[in-house]
Amino acid sequence: MNDLHKLVSDQMGDMAADSPAAGKLARQFGSLTGGEVYAESIAARHGVAFFMLRKGLEKRLVLVWSAAASPTIQADFDGEQLTGHIDGADVAGKICLTNAANADALRRHIRWTGPSLIGLTKSVGLGDRLGLATPGHVRAVMGTDVAPVFAQQSIRELARTERTPQDVIDAATWGVFQAGWRHPSGADADHLKTIEDIEATLPAGFCMFTIDPSDHVDNGADTDDAGRLVEKFEALPWNELECASSDWMNTYAGKTFTLPGGMVLCFDREDVLRAGVKYGSAVAHVCKLARHLALRAGDRFELEMSVDETTTPTSLLEHYFVANELKRLGVRCVSLAPRFVGEFEKGVDYKGDLHRFERQLIGHVAIARHLGPYKISIHSGSDKFSIYPIAAEHAGDLVHVKTAGTSYLEALRVAATKAPGLFREVLDFARDRFDTDKATYHISADLARVPVGEAIHDGDLPKLLDQHDARQVLHVTFGSVLTWRRDDGGWLLRDRLLTMLMEHEQTYCQMLAEHLGRHVAPFAGL
Repeated sequence: MNDLHKLVSDQMGDMAADSPAAGKLARQFGSLTGGEVYAESIAARHGVAFFMLRKGLEKRLVLVWSAAASPTIQADFDGEQLTGHIDGADVAGKICLTNAANADALRRHIRWTGPSLIGLTKSVGLGDRLGLATPGHVRAVMGTDVAPVFAQQSIRELARTERTPQDVIDAATWGVFQAGWRHPSGADADHLKTIEDIEATLPAGFCMFTIDPSDHVDNGADTDDAGRLVEKFEALPWNELECASSDWMNTYAGKTFTLPGGMVLCFDREDVLRAGVKYGSAVAHVCKLARHLALRAGDRFELEMSVDETTTPTSLLEHYFVANELKRLGVRCVSLAPRFVGEFEKGVDYKGDLHRFERQLIGHVAIARHLGPYKISIHSGSDKFSIYPIAAEHAGDLVHVKTAGTSYLEALRVAATKAPGLFREVLDFARDRFDTDKATYHISADLARVPVGEAIHDGDLPKLLDQHDARQVLHVTFGSVLTWRRDDGGWLLRDRLLTMLMEHEQTYCQMLAEHLGRHVAPFAGL
């Protein structure tokens, strides 16, 4: 029995990429199709072998089966007919575009190529703004016990990159298939604010939904005087909260709550007023969106609440209040992202007192264990290397680290290494756009410390990706770099950047594996 026959005879056949049979089949499939086959992708379902093929800069999904067979599964895929011989046997097949319809069919028949619920397993979000990073992300998590979320994009990122939710899901599908990731992976529709945001992302296949109620958080509650606090407190949406103001006072004021490990939280009346005013409307909004999700998706979704984009840190009392109220309203979260003490600026390490961060994290985790359990989610988690060991030690499995922009910066590192002229164009364009694009980010970069492209020798260009100010300037201008058009309507930089990454695909994969591997390693194996 030849290797192809053996593979397709197994109704759920998957082949280890490093096996001799996989290598042999990859070479045979390459000869059959005239391209390079990703051996990791070879799998079989119902008498059909599937694999990913690359010809030049183009990728295709290929199906191959015995010419004597008539597998019904192949009818679900649209492609050009293929005939040939392998080991003297006649074979037939299809060469298919990597489009949305074929991605949908692939997810239905090879289930591990699509997203799934990952629950309370420790996890990492691996945002991909370019649609090319998933194979490198797979390498970063391969062999660890950290669950990946490969498809992750916020509404803001979708707008700035001019991608659709389906683009994000499909790019992750093709990347997972190509790299041979056979384990569960999540899909996070990040920082959703409205029911319309849910409706835009749910049909694409997202199954984790991060609700961002920051527009409903009253940051003035931290400084309002007593009279103003009472006025705002009584004006909260009590019907939506399904209680009265007196209920909150009876539940919290003058009460103590003991957490795992012995930590005690004590509320006085002012604490209740400030927590209620600051987060009451946000709780009501999250409940509204969670119930909408439940109606639309049943129990096939996971919910994260994010309050990290507020002006002041989330105190332990506030965390307890928010989580307890969500629990009372029947909202079950898989994770919650507080606003931590210190600064979580984009693209650089944590700024702040690590001992203070550790003390507060211990409290946040204790609350999560007591009222959940649910994971503590660390947003803007890219490159926060100093806090990872602390989070790993105290949170255990109850942690989710969310990254995004750092994978884009690694793409620019490839450009700095392999295409210095293109990188200089990106750098100078980013410098021009910085003052405008930084408006929605909390960063401290000083443009005066970022040199123009012509002032830097080729060999020194990659070093800019390790320099604080340059990293942030390049980070926050990604939307303009990816969507700016020339006067003739063509992309100014996007096409050339993507083409360069395809030409140096393995370099990009390796850089991602090394850089994101540093994010994952502190949590792996614990």
